[in-house]
Amino acid sequence: YETSPFPGSISLPGSDPISTSKNNSLVFWALCGRYVLGHEAMRRMGTANVLIAGMRGLGVEIAKNVILSGVKSVTVQDEGPAEWMDFSSQFFLLASHLGQNRALSSLSQLSGLNPHVHVSAHTGPLKETLLQQFQVVVLTDSTLDDQQRFGTFCHSNGIKFIVADTKGLCGQLFCDFGEEFEVLDTDGETPASAMIDHITKADPGVVTCIEQRHGFVNGSTVSLSEVCGMTKLNSYGPVDIKVLGPDSFSICDTSSFSEYKKGGVATEVKKSKMLQFKPLDEALVDPELLVMTDYGKMTKHQTLHLAFQALHGFVKRVGRLPKPRSQVIGCPSIPLQSDAELLVAMVTELNKVSHLDQLDEGVVQSLSFTACGDLAPVNAFIGGLAAQEVMKACTGKFTPLQQWLYFDALECLPEGNGGEGEELTESTCSPRGSRYDGQTAVFGSGFQERLGEQKYFLVGAGAIGCELLKNFALIGLGAGEGGHITVTDMDSIERSNLNRQFLFRSQDIGVREKQKSEVAAQAVRVMNPNMNITAHQNRLDPDSEQVYGHAFFMGLDGVAAALDNVEARVYLDGRCVQHQRPMLEGGTLGSKGHTLVVVPHLTESYGPAKTGSQNASPLCTLKNFPHRIEHTLQVRRLHEGPLGERSRSNDAYAIVPCRDAAGFLERTLGRGEAEALEVLECVWGGVGGQRPQGWEDCVGWARRQWETLYNNDIAQLLHCFPSDQLTSSGLPFWSGAKRCPHPLTFDPSNTTHMDYVVAAANLYGQIYGIVGTRDSSAIRSILETVHIPAFTPKSTVKIHLTDKEMEEERESRLDELQKKLSSPPVNSAALQMHPIDFEKDDDNNFHIDYIVAASNLRAENYDIPTADRHKSKLIAGRIIPAIATTTAAVAGLMCVELYKLVQGHRKISSYRSGYINLAVQYCVLSEPLGPQRFTVSDRSAHTPTVAFRPTSPVCFRCNAWLLGYSVLWNNGHTIT
Repeated sequence: YETSPFPGSISLPGSDPISTSKNNSLVFWALCGRYVLGHEAMRRMGTANVLIAGMRGLGVEIAKNVILSGVKSVTVQDEGPAEWMDFSSQFFLLASHLGQNRALSSLSQLSGLNPHVHVSAHTGPLKETLLQQFQVVVLTDSTLDDQQRFGTFCHSNGIKFIVADTKGLCGQLFCDFGEEFEVLDTDGETPASAMIDHITKADPGVVTCIEQRHGFVNGSTVSLSEVCGMTKLNSYGPVDIKVLGPDSFSICDTSSFSEYKKGGVATEVKKSKMLQFKPLDEALVDPELLVMTDYGKMTKHQTLHLAFQALHGFVKRVGRLPKPRSQVIGCPSIPLQSDAELLVAMVTELNKVSHLDQLDEGVVQSLSFTACGDLAPVNAFIGGLAAQEVMKACTGKFTPLQQWLYFDALECLPEGNGGEGEELTESTCSPRGSRYDGQTAVFGSGFQERLGEQKYFLVGAGAIGCELLKNFALIGLGAGEGGHITVTDMDSIERSNLNRQFLFRSQDIGVREKQKSEVAAQAVRVMNPNMNITAHQNRLDPDSEQVYGHAFFMGLDGVAAALDNVEARVYLDGRCVQHQRPMLEGGTLGSKGHTLVVVPHLTESYGPAKTGSQNASPLCTLKNFPHRIEHTLQVRRLHEGPLGERSRSNDAYAIVPCRDAAGFLERTLGRGEAEALEVLECVWGGVGGQRPQGWEDCVGWARRQWETLYNNDIAQLLHCFPSDQLTSSGLPFWSGAKRCPHPLTFDPSNTTHMDYVVAAANLYGQIYGIVGTRDSSAIRSILETVHIPAFTPKSTVKIHLTDKEMEEERESRLDELQKKLSSPPVNSAALQMHPIDFEKDDDNNFHIDYIVAASNLRAENYDIPTADRHKSKLIAGRIIPAIATTTAAVAGLMCVELYKLVQGHRKISSYRSGYINLAVQYCVLSEPLGPQRFTVSDRSAHTPTVAFRPTSPVCFRCNAWLLGYSVLWNNGHTIT
């Protein structure tokens, strides 16, 4: 940003100068990527200039993802004019662009993706003088001669060089990052850490951890800290370990150290790694550099490595790509021969040098039949991977591809030549002057008609949802007569969406009329005016079954899930199982992604919900014994009552008629003891004499809360369990996962102390409609008048060691509160309050301010390393890190499976489940699992469509439910 075109600049701590005029949005945009890449990687990316050559579908996909990532500048190059064949995957071309330069036609839309990236177009040929201006060069739609020429130049000039190419259902990716490339962080994972239970005095010393799995691997390097007794280890520095078991590992010689007493944390130390790359002309003949994506296709991908080279030779010799399903070659200088036969012969000739044990001629023939095709899903997948490699080249973050990767989805072709429709011939696959010509070249015109007739339901219009809608528009799903897409998403557009949800723009933020689903639907109508699409804003759950009921689902051909939580996926999966409809499912987490296709009676379904509480920390740990920053950051779970639930519960109590106070209590108790206690405590806090009368009362409340939480409660805890307390077994009570805390003393000159008071006082005031201030000086003046009662620990107070002990006290407290609240409020209007709903993306609402301060104060109590605002927001806001590259790749794989569903494939071997981790270029595509089997009356049955779910009440006295399911027998009969 040092050469930012925007006027004026400021310096933020730890960052480069950035534009004042774009300050807020730019910082937020950078933070969105920072959740995945980290601050330092984002800073390095902000200095990178990238050239992307070729603006057909693959090139524009890469450019879109790179621009969203936040590099300094992107230059797109293309000499050619837009033609109908481009429209099947080039989503920024309009009909008015036909005959115009592709780079110039795409420039406006690309520039609008990220206003902080300078985007320019170059319409001349590629030359070495142009390449010298860039740190990264990407070639798409290029000849092998150009790849070798510019690859050699880039390798010798320290320019990172990437080649990406797609031909029909096949794709290719190559990377060369030079003679030496330093990877600063190989996988981007948070360093593993484990709490120590014991360390032996031996050579080597053996460390036993409290956790059942420490998460380290052989060769890991760790640093030890907070060790008591064997204190030399705290300053020993990083040490290499050898894993001995899931909870133990060996370290250095500790035989001369002092005896281990207690405590200690082992933390992984990440090391950089140096990689060497070969230039393209050398890498072409090195089969060891081939990275597999589908281990069932090893021979195919080795053959594709030669076939892509032969394809370049074919174009050079014949002057064009092989025609779709071509029977004879149309070149007078070559004997009568089909395009496929010539390509097979050229590959066979290349193999005389490569000496592959097996040559898959069927793959070469299929490549010849489909090479003219240009498919949006394949471009989305390869484009996502290629853009991630650009980001690695710019930042040194994550492990780059070494060096070749091939992908094919040839199983998308009809299982019989024409499947359910027409026979694929040169005539049925020939261009028709249509936006779908690039797709028709692969699947034929009959398949295109079937795509247009499909009725699909897309749930979610977020990151994956936007990418799916883009692909739907390009392939023409539901864009024909009788076809239709229904998309639903209840969310509005937030600024944090913009770095990966490319259908949205800044002007869409915060506009009530511009919900995600509506804006996304309008955007894809621009891409393809023939799209039949309806946008809803409904949550998909049992409450919406009157909209999405039996008739709705039975009218669908399939469902696509672009959801961000397991519960919603499970519910949607159950609905699809119940109505026997196929489902495409995908998800991402940072650089990781997965895809699943559910085909009735053929593959397993998504399945029932796994318990979500197994990873939740016990409440007693959060309240009394936190030992990780993740524990202290669960402030919402501990303190949401005073700042959230109180006002909502108080309103419910205050607005009921006086005679129905007992009814309110009865309904509240019906919510369960735990929730009822929280609600009634909040109500009593709002009506029981604690209501503030002005801003000074809010500041006083916040100061007293500080004293209670960070001094008095800790003092009481230490009174009950002193630092030298022993257990009944004679072992130290404060050991292992139990960190011994210490009380804090309020200091108005301490920034964190004041941050808590300012945030808590303002939030408390908002609940009661009292206007506050951020003026720390004015707040300090008020604090001087606040009386803090003296605190004396009590021996009668019971500290809960387990959640069970906490539950035992609820009943008596509930009885006490019922008595206090049994009398109705005198003036209910005066007691009404304003509920606060947590909102992480508004930096002016004090929500994150409060969480950061409260968490770090508690961490200070327990000597836990604190977390900055960025990390705190990530954890407390439950933000799922997402980047455009992963979402594009996942959506591409989902739509590849969509092709198979529309084709009507019935072989499970044709389908693929996918798992990718772009941080380490790990892509595994495998055959999905089949349905579970069971035996009833000695008959084998499948259970892909079993729906164990309520159907209707059958007993009106106790409202019991009938749990019904259907089994489709092998002989075609169905029982329930």
